[in-house]
Amino acid sequence: MHMDLDQTILSLIEREDFRDQSVLGKRLEEAGVMITQPTLSRHLHRLQVRKIQGVYRRVDSATMLTPVYDLVPVPPNLLVLRTRPGHAQLLALRLDNLKLAEIQGTLSGDDTVFIACLGTELERLSTKIDKALGGRST
Repeated sequence: MHMDLDQTILSLIEREDFRDQSVLGKRLEEAGVMITQPTLSRHLHRLQVRKIQGVYRRVDSATMLTPVYDLVPVPPNLLVLRTRPGHAQLLALRLDNLKLAEIQGTLSGDDTVFIACLGTELERLSTKIDKALGGRST
């Protein structure tokens, strides 16, 4: 049931612009799917469907709402990522999830992440990180 429901939701949001969950719920009913608003909301969250510029769209979690950051090489094998207070742990987790061979580990505080790197090509790794995170928002 979940797979059919999920596929129906994704199919609808790809074909139409929905600005309101209740309208999406009505379209699901028309398609023969009875669903409560809280259940729909949970499915949208799990499917990574978010409201972007007023319309529900599926977003890639790797690039979704990347906080503003700056990345500074500190030779020979350290990158320092600075961001707004409260965002460092999120960015460190995203970096860890990239599973890049050049990143040996991360250590985050409130607004700073230290990135221990293998090798000394820090500028190339910085570019690779920027691309993976969706680019700097600075």
